[in-house]
Amino acid sequence: MNHIEQYGLIGDMQTSAHVCDDGSLDWLCLPRFDSAAVFAALLGTQKHGAWRIAPAPDAAAPGPAMRAERRYRDDSLVLESMWRTPRGTVRVTDFMPPRDGAPQVIRIVEGVAGEVPMFSILRPRPGYGRVSPWIHEVGGRMVSEAGADALWLDTSTQQVEKDGAVVSSFTVSAGENVTFVLSWCPSHGAPPEIPDPRAALATTLEFWQDWSRQCTYAGPYREAVVRSLITLKAMTYAPSGGIVAAPTTSLPEEIGGGRNWDYRYTWLRDASTTLGALLGTGYRWEAEAWRRWLLRAVAGDPENLQIMYGIAGERDLAERELPWLPGYEDSAPVRIGNGAADQLQLDVYGEVIETLYLAHQNGVAPCGDTTALHQQLVRQLAERWREPDEGIWEIRGPRRHFVHSKVMAWVAVDRTIRLAEAGALDADVLALSNLRETIHRDVCTKGFDRERGAFTQSYGSQELDAALLLIPRVGFLPPDDPRVIGTVDAVKRELATPDGLVHRYPTTGYDTTVDGLSGHEGVFLLCSFWLVDALALTGRYGEAQSLFERLLALRSDLGLLAEEYDPVTRRQLGNFPQAFSHMGLIETALLLQRIARSSLPQTTTGRIPLAGGLGAGAIAAGSVSEMLARA
Repeated sequence: MNHIEQYGLIGDMQTSAHVCDDGSLDWLCLPRFDSAAVFAALLGTQKHGAWRIAPAPDAAAPGPAMRAERRYRDDSLVLESMWRTPRGTVRVTDFMPPRDGAPQVIRIVEGVAGEVPMFSILRPRPGYGRVSPWIHEVGGRMVSEAGADALWLDTSTQQVEKDGAVVSSFTVSAGENVTFVLSWCPSHGAPPEIPDPRAALATTLEFWQDWSRQCTYAGPYREAVVRSLITLKAMTYAPSGGIVAAPTTSLPEEIGGGRNWDYRYTWLRDASTTLGALLGTGYRWEAEAWRRWLLRAVAGDPENLQIMYGIAGERDLAERELPWLPGYEDSAPVRIGNGAADQLQLDVYGEVIETLYLAHQNGVAPCGDTTALHQQLVRQLAERWREPDEGIWEIRGPRRHFVHSKVMAWVAVDRTIRLAEAGALDADVLALSNLRETIHRDVCTKGFDRERGAFTQSYGSQELDAALLLIPRVGFLPPDDPRVIGTVDAVKRELATPDGLVHRYPTTGYDTTVDGLSGHEGVFLLCSFWLVDALALTGRYGEAQSLFERLLALRSDLGLLAEEYDPVTRRQLGNFPQAFSHMGLIETALLLQRIARSSLPQTTTGRIPLAGGLGAGAIAAGSVSEMLARA
């Protein structure tokens, strides 16, 4: 089985495909991110649908299956795979052009040296690998039809149908090329136009390179930041402005386990924090598009705020299982839809309002409709903040009074006050100030364990939670507050591995019924970036920078990160690539740059004194997110 990190991502900002380094395209949903997959081998086997282009077996050296050397062409989402065989060298270029018509996957095979026998086997299986389509020829083009969907394959080489697949065998010599274009359209519609693959490649490269040049970050980690930005942009659904948490479903958090979820939807939390990373690097159009998406999805019924919606604002995300798919490395069940859409997660109010605040700080023009929605959300939060909820990690056990949820409720009120004081929002500042103080006092009284000197996961609990690392970052307490330092040290001691990689919360020991799930999971990459931030903010810059560079080393050869990582087997886990992980990378790089620019003196232990620079006064005056937006 291919490892998760062996896949590269290509996409057109409406859907995406996963291409392995053995030349097999094993995941593709058409025409949208959340449509049924036509290739689902990622969650099963080749019989569940795949499209492989690779050197023919007689061209490969003896031994294990050949793997390509890969890279993205410059700052783009165009994937290049180089195969070096005993007979010669061949390059395969995979991409999906940004579209205004039919979605297309284009694969260009180019001879670089010698003569290389190649093959292409396209085995479409619509309905997440369940349906065997009708494959036939129409005017020299191979067509695969099943129900409402049709796939048209156009190539410059001969193709035949064999055993439910479209097969091509060909040889490429130095300087020659063979092109393949796979297009989707409704089966009842007119055939899609045949594009010029070379022209489409030039247009695609130009789009991504123009977009990447807008990045304002110029620090030492620019390559990693730009690759993460491109990955986040690829997970944006262009027609609506919605952003998926990940373009896959059911990639496991534990190999062989059942913690497998569908992430092809727009979480308010994930999208908000992703927009914060984009705003911090100079991208405003995405914030405006997301704000329009938010209004369409939420404004008609804010009293029944969902924590996630479909990429076009859909509300019904009913969860079900697909028993015919065995799951990635037999990690069952495979799920589509997500039952967490019906949960109460109070922290989303804070993340949404924080993003609206940052958009204002970054010059995104005011919008009366957004202001009205903002006011409604604050009124609703004022009525509900005392309730228990499922929290940021979407537990499937009993609701609790999660400390992080209460802290983010405080953030929602605090940012509303700031906008009102700036004249950007009409609100009762005195009443909101009293509410802000009440929430703050409640958290510090009920969520802090004085014996351990640390905040806990929920009121009255003993568990820790990595989300507590955000307390100084959002400005709830200054980073030199002893309660903050005690919490950071406790998380580092009890939730981190010796290498500093952080678990979200304990799944062994203490109360293991917290999340209502069996099994365990890997370390959570976003939480590990949060630890970098907390270390840097509490004066341990050298330690923070070392951990950040260890995290960068976990990226795949293409610079991609999944949701989690297994430090024992050294494999990535969970849906891939994950917006949260790449957002965390970007925001941490921005924070480290800001601290480095402050030229704060360091002690011999590597601890930065917090009397000035990024100390209590700076954080008390505004959140770190705001500080980074101004950087």
